Amino acid sequence: MDVIVVDNGGQWTHLEHRALRELGVSSKIVPNTTDPKDIECDALILSGGRGSVNEGCGRCDDYLELGIPVLGICMGLHIMAKHFGGAVERGKGEYGRTEVRVIDSDDIFAGLPDRLEVWESHSDEVVSMPEGFSVLASSDSCRVQAMRSGSAYGIQFHPEVKETQHGREIIKNFLEVSV
Repeated sequence: MDVIVVDNGGQWTHLEHRALRELGVSSKIVPNTTDPKDIECDALILSGGRGSVNEGCGRCDDYLELGIPVLGICMGLHIMAKHFGGAVERGKGEYGRTEVRVIDSDDIFAGLPDRLEVWESHSDEVVSMPEGFSVLASSDSCRVQAMRSGSAYGIQFHPEVKETQHGREIIKNFLEVSV
């Protein structure tokens, strides 16, 4: 399996790449300005970013039209929500540990507990879901911690950091449903 990590300028993009390699997956990081015709892979991860979904997203909208499974992490979730017609706004922001409640033990949460301690680092949040998406996880401070439609998954928190419980399993579950 080949997975491309699209770099949106996030501080942990290299950890997403490392997690994939540790799971035995062929992976590479590309800038978010890469021409979509050069994106050849089995699945994509849209990384987090330093800014807002309203700036610096490169060609991510184009990648979401490639018809391959996508996991959007943090800003990647925001890009996905906005692209498919949802709304993203500045929230109260979070940095640190948060308890997330799994609402739907969907593919990416299969076999995991219904409550997870995760690591957050964001100021924007999804305030209106795109049509056809369902909420998979929520927290007291952020209603959309995870969402899905078809093979498009988005998560607000960072599964690639060691502070997130079962983070590797979430990434592994995404890979398994992407084959």
